[in-house]
This record gives sequence, structure tokens and C-alpha cells, in this order.
Amino acid sequence: MIRVLLVDDQPLIRSGFRALLDLEDGIEVVAEAADGREALELARKHLPDVALIDIRMPVVDGIEATRRIAADPALAGVHVVILTNYGLDEYVLDALRAGAAGFLVKDVVPEDFLHAVRVAARGDALLAPSITRKLINRYVTQPLPTHVGTGLEELTSREREAVVLVAKGLSNEEIAAHMVISPLTAKTHINRAMSKLRTRDRAQLVVLAYESGLVAPRSP
Repeated sequence: MIRVLLVDDQPLIRSGFRALLDLEDGIEVVAEAADGREALELARKHLPDVALIDIRMPVVDGIEATRRIAADPALAGVHVVILTNYGLDEYVLDALRAGAAGFLVKDVVPEDFLHAVRVAARGDALLAPSITRKLINRYVTQPLPTHVGTGLEELTSREREAVVLVAKGLSNEEIAAHMVISPLTAKTHINRAMSKLRTRDRAQLVVLAYESGLVAPRSP
């Protein structure tokens, strides 16, 4: 059973997502919150597998709530998915850096929404290749910071190759085909890279790959 925490300051939006999730076998909405502070309290109480969190909320916003969840060792199993009306707005990269596993635009079709919840619960790639490419297109137009320390020297050549392919938006299956290995081996390379680079998930791995210069930014 996938346990979900819904966090949005608009009751109608929470009700819509809840109605959709309640119809799905194997998914249970364990709690709802109207702001980030309440979300943190309920996350600690219920330990959901997935927390669907709106960015713009009163009291504590979604980015700060995500940051606090990611920083709490007791909540290491909680995968945050950011909900937004605005697509790739200026807050999305901040949310990913704060520890979000990825994001969904609120007008996502139901099938993609349910798929994203299941994928996030597994801890696998949440960002679909199309969404990852949008993230990359936005990110690579920004200047790279000069202070990033990454630990890239700890990666094996195969792990580095896997990270580059993740940053290009490929799924595990596509990475496996490109590297001529099994999907399980591809996932192992990615997980080891995330451990060495101290990234929480693939979304942060994508950001780090560009921040570090492992993948070269394209010209806008």
C-alpha cells in the first residue's frame, strides 16, 4: 500500500486529488494538510511514502516544508513531489535543490498523475524524460556557480556515464540499452552515484550534473 500525504491550501484541489487517489487500488491518502508546518507534523506522524506538496502556501511554503522533510533523518523514506500551477517557474529548481523528488503541474492527466505517485513511492525516476528535458532547457540558461564541490572523482567511469545519461533525460531502460547492460545494473550504477554524490534522488542528480560541469550546458 502506497501511503500519500496531500498538502495544498486549497480544499477543492485536495479533494480532487484525493478522489482520484481513493479510486486507485494500492494507494491510500493517510492525511491532508493546508500549509507546510502542518505537513511536517503529519509527515512525522504518518510517515507517508509520498508527500504531494504545493509550492505556494501560507505559514510555511512548499519549498521550506520540503527542505525540512529532506533534512530530517526520520523522514528519509518520504518522497516529496511538488505540485504547481505554473510549470517550470522560478521556484522549481529551488524545490529540487531543497530535496524534492520531482514535480507535477496540477493540470496533469490522471494517468500520468497516478503513475508519478507510484514511481515516486518506489524511489525511482519521477521526472519523465519530457519533464527532465524542460528542466534542463531552463537550467542550462543560468550561469553555473563556482563553489560546487561534488565528489565526482569518486565515481567509476560507468557511474559517470550513467549520470550523464540521467542528466540527458533517459529512463533506466533507455540507459541500460545505451550502455548495453541490464536495467537492474543501470539502476545500481545510478544508486551508487547518488550515494557517492550525496544526492537524494535523480532530480538532484540532474541539477548537480549541470552545476558541476559533468554535462556541458547548451547554448540557449
